[in-house]
Amino acid sequence: MQLSQLLMEREALMRKMRLSNLAYAYAELSQVVARINRAQLQGLVSLQQPVADRPWPLLVAKEGSQSILEEHFTDEDIVDLANLFAFVFRDCAGEVIFRWEDLAGRFLGPLKEKLERAGVTIQPQIPSSSSADLEEGRASPNSS
Repeated sequence: MQLSQLLMEREALMRKMRLSNLAYAYAELSQVVARINRAQLQGLVSLQQPVADRPWPLLVAKEGSQSILEEHFTDEDIVDLANLFAFVFRDCAGEVIFRWEDLAGRFLGPLKEKLERAGVTIQPQIPSSSSADLEEGRASPNSS
Protein backbone atom coordinates (compact mmCIF):
# COMPACT_ATOMS: atom_id res chain seq x y z
CA MET A 1 0.00 0.00 0.00
CA GLN A 2 1.29 3.44 -0.89
CA LEU A 3 1.52 6.39 1.45
CA SER A 4 -0.49 8.59 -0.92
CA GLN A 5 -3.30 6.02 -0.95
CA LEU A 6 -3.39 5.92 2.85
CA LEU A 7 -3.52 9.70 3.02
CA MET A 8 -6.41 9.84 0.55
CA GLU A 9 -8.27 7.20 2.55
CA ARG A 10 -7.61 9.08 5.77
CA GLU A 11 -9.60 12.10 4.61
CA ALA A 12 -12.59 9.94 3.64
CA LEU A 13 -12.41 7.97 6.89
CA MET A 14 -12.26 11.15 8.97
CA ARG A 15 -15.36 12.45 7.19
CA LYS A 16 -17.20 9.16 7.79
CA MET A 17 -16.15 9.16 11.43
CA ARG A 18 -17.46 12.70 11.91
CA LEU A 19 -20.75 11.80 10.22
CA SER A 20 -21.14 8.63 12.26
CA ASN A 21 -20.54 10.61 15.46
CA LEU A 22 -23.13 13.19 14.37
CA ALA A 23 -25.58 10.38 13.56
CA TYR A 24 -24.98 8.86 17.00
CA ALA A 25 -25.54 12.25 18.65
CA TYR A 26 -28.75 12.74 16.64
CA ALA A 27 -30.07 9.32 17.68
CA GLU A 28 -29.18 9.88 21.34
CA LEU A 29 -30.64 13.38 21.44
CA SER A 30 -33.78 12.06 19.73
CA GLN A 31 -34.16 9.59 22.58
CA VAL A 32 -33.73 12.37 25.14
CA VAL A 33 -36.40 14.45 23.38
CA ALA A 34 -38.78 11.46 23.32
CA ARG A 35 -38.12 10.86 27.00
CA ILE A 36 -38.79 14.50 27.85
CA ASN A 37 -42.02 14.41 25.84
CA ARG A 38 -43.19 11.22 27.59
CA ALA A 39 -42.45 12.76 30.99
CA GLN A 40 -44.10 16.02 29.87
CA LEU A 41 -41.19 18.05 31.23
CA GLN A 42 -41.48 21.78 30.68
CA GLY A 43 -39.67 24.87 31.78
CA LEU A 44 -36.30 26.52 31.74
CA VAL A 45 -33.21 24.48 32.62
CA SER A 46 -29.49 25.06 32.69
CA LEU A 47 -26.93 22.49 31.59
CA GLN A 48 -23.55 23.46 33.02
CA GLN A 49 -20.38 21.85 31.71
CA PRO A 50 -17.71 20.71 34.17
CA VAL A 51 -15.26 23.31 35.48
CA ALA A 52 -11.99 23.05 37.40
CA ASP A 53 -13.52 23.10 40.88
CA ARG A 54 -16.51 20.94 39.81
CA PRO A 55 -15.41 18.20 37.41
CA TRP A 56 -18.97 17.02 36.63
CA PRO A 57 -21.82 18.66 34.71
CA LEU A 58 -24.96 19.98 36.37
CA LEU A 59 -28.56 20.06 35.19
CA VAL A 60 -30.41 22.76 37.11
CA ALA A 61 -34.11 23.64 36.99
CA LYS A 62 -34.47 27.40 36.50
CA GLU A 63 -38.25 26.96 36.53
CA GLY A 64 -40.13 24.17 38.21
CA SER A 65 -38.79 21.59 40.59
CA GLN A 66 -35.21 20.36 40.79
CA SER A 67 -36.47 17.11 42.35
CA ILE A 68 -38.48 16.38 39.17
CA LEU A 69 -35.24 16.57 37.14
CA GLU A 70 -33.52 14.29 39.62
CA GLU A 71 -36.35 11.76 39.21
CA HIS A 72 -35.89 11.67 35.44
CA PHE A 73 -32.13 12.08 35.00
CA THR A 74 -29.36 10.14 36.68
CA ASP A 75 -25.87 11.57 37.04
CA GLU A 76 -24.84 9.38 34.09
CA ASP A 77 -27.68 10.79 31.96
CA ILE A 78 -26.49 14.32 32.71
CA VAL A 79 -22.89 13.46 31.81
CA ASP A 80 -24.09 11.90 28.53
CA LEU A 81 -26.19 14.95 27.69
CA ALA A 82 -23.33 17.33 28.50
CA ASN A 83 -20.98 15.27 26.32
CA LEU A 84 -23.46 15.34 23.43
CA PHE A 85 -23.79 19.10 23.68
CA ALA A 86 -20.02 19.59 23.92
CA PHE A 87 -19.36 17.40 20.87
CA VAL A 88 -22.07 18.64 18.56
CA PHE A 89 -22.39 22.26 19.59
CA ARG A 90 -18.88 23.54 20.20
CA ASP A 91 -20.30 26.89 21.27
CA CYS A 92 -22.12 25.19 24.17
CA ALA A 93 -19.11 25.33 26.46
CA GLY A 94 -19.87 26.63 29.92
CA GLU A 95 -23.61 26.90 30.45
CA VAL A 96 -26.53 26.33 28.09
CA ILE A 97 -29.94 27.57 29.13
CA PHE A 98 -32.95 26.22 27.27
CA ARG A 99 -36.58 25.24 27.66
CA TRP A 100 -37.39 21.53 27.60
CA GLU A 101 -40.16 22.18 25.12
CA ASP A 102 -37.68 23.90 22.75
CA LEU A 103 -34.99 21.20 22.89
CA ALA A 104 -35.98 19.50 19.63
CA GLY A 105 -36.24 22.69 17.60
CA ARG A 106 -33.23 24.42 19.08
CA PHE A 107 -30.76 21.52 19.08
CA LEU A 108 -32.15 18.47 17.29
CA GLY A 109 -33.30 20.44 14.25
CA PRO A 110 -29.89 21.98 13.46
CA LEU A 111 -28.22 18.61 13.97
CA LYS A 112 -30.64 17.02 11.51
CA GLU A 113 -29.88 19.79 9.01
CA LYS A 114 -26.13 19.17 9.31
CA LEU A 115 -26.64 15.49 8.59
CA GLU A 116 -28.99 16.11 5.66
CA ARG A 117 -26.58 18.66 4.13
CA ALA A 118 -23.92 15.94 4.27
CA GLY A 119 -26.23 13.61 2.31
CA VAL A 120 -27.44 11.50 5.23
CA THR A 121 -31.01 10.23 4.94
CA ILE A 122 -32.75 10.24 8.29
CA GLN A 123 -35.40 7.61 8.75
CA PRO A 124 -38.05 7.95 11.44
CA GLN A 125 -37.23 5.71 14.37
CA ILE A 126 -39.86 3.53 15.96
CA PRO A 127 -39.59 3.74 19.75
CA SER A 128 -38.91 0.38 21.31
CA SER A 129 -40.01 -0.89 24.69
CA SER A 130 -37.38 -0.88 27.35
CA SER A 131 -36.56 -4.13 29.07
CA ALA A 132 -38.09 -2.73 32.27
CA ASP A 133 -41.39 -2.13 30.43
CA LEU A 134 -41.34 -5.68 29.11
CA GLU A 135 -40.50 -7.18 32.50
CA GLU A 136 -43.31 -5.24 34.18
CA GLY A 137 -45.80 -6.10 31.43
CA ARG A 138 -46.31 -2.49 30.31
CA ALA A 139 -47.23 -1.97 26.71
CA SER A 140 -45.00 -0.06 24.35
CA PRO A 141 -46.25 3.25 22.94
CA ASN A 142 -46.88 1.47 19.61
CA SER A 143 -48.98 -1.39 20.92
CA SER A 144 -52.73 -1.34 20.76
